[in-house]
Amino acid sequence: MKKLQNEVRGILNGKQDIAHNDLENMHFLKAVIKETLRCHPPVPFLARIASEDVEIMGYDVEAGTMILTNSWAIGRDPASWEEPEKFQPQRFLNSSIDFRGLDFQLIPFGAGRRGCPGIGFAMATIEFALANLVQKFDWKLPNGEKGEDLDMTEYPGVTVRRKKPILAVATQHCF
Repeated sequence: MKKLQNEVRGILNGKQDIAHNDLENMHFLKAVIKETLRCHPPVPFLARIASEDVEIMGYDVEAGTMILTNSWAIGRDPASWEEPEKFQPQRFLNSSIDFRGLDFQLIPFGAGRRGCPGIGFAMATIEFALANLVQKFDWKLPNGEKGEDLDMTEYPGVTVRRKKPILAVATQHCF
């Protein structure tokens, strides 16, 4: 959190409003978002229908078969990620891996022509919202709790959500 706040506040240097070109320089912010999407994709399974008969890894898949891709498991695959259970945004700082569907070890929005059409709008919104939240507020957990004590267990469903909601205390940052 502190590293992210330092980056955002340093780039903005006292400015109240964030411009698009400010976001271009926020590399750690983008890494935090990628790591969050890797660990907690918005939809855990991507569903597709096979349009023709194919063979995949020795299995025959008939046209019309529903195929479920587990994006949650892909983001935690030890063959693709070093220490996949740890939240480490820095893994994306010197990496070309992106979530737009070309790098199959990170597909929170799907891939190919069936990828989410709203990805550009979603990412612009997330970047602006997160940058504003960390710039304008100081955050802490209530009752002296520490981040490592949080229960990050997820509740299964059509979308991924936490079993126990996070309660965070925001105080306005004085510039």
